[in-house]
Amino acid sequence: MWRRSGLIAALAALAVALAGCVEGLPIDGAEWTREYDGHFRRYSKRFFGVAWDWRWWKSQAAAESSLRPAAVSHAGAVGIMQIMPATWPDIAERSPLSFSDITDPGQNIGAGVFYDRWLWDQWADVAEAERLAFTLGSYNAGRGRTLRAQSACACSTWPEVEPHLPSETVAYVARVMGLMGMGFER
Repeated sequence: MWRRSGLIAALAALAVALAGCVEGLPIDGAEWTREYDGHFRRYSKRFFGVAWDWRWWKSQAAAESSLRPAAVSHAGAVGIMQIMPATWPDIAERSPLSFSDITDPGQNIGAGVFYDRWLWDQWADVAEAERLAFTLGSYNAGRGRTLRAQSACACSTWPEVEPHLPSETVAYVARVMGLMGMGFER
């Protein structure tokens, strides 16, 4: 008879195996480099667990920087994950890993995925189906701005909060979802 932890481990392994078999997602297209996939896999596993599809974070990075390590936004965000230099020290301080170089692609990805995890944990009160959208929206617009948008409408679903956020953030979340082959259900 399976022990509960054995069953959970087996299900997690099955989910990982099945995720590896899913082909044809837009993020798997030839236009997207695979050069950094190892970093996305490693940090996704570290901060989200083995059953999490690491391609969410690759899709996010594609939406952020088109996977270009030298990208710098008009606002000054840096690297593949487009981390603001002012946010970098906070991430480095909170992270259990040592992140010291915002321009290093591996560290930039690791710090970005760690920050995603921190944001994910901040949205624990949101329904599971909405949590990723709120995490991505917070990454783009900032947690405070996303909280204010949620408060402005006194609502708890992403489609209800969207009208209270910048159109850039709404388009960003939709782009990440699209790169994973899904739209956000309204």
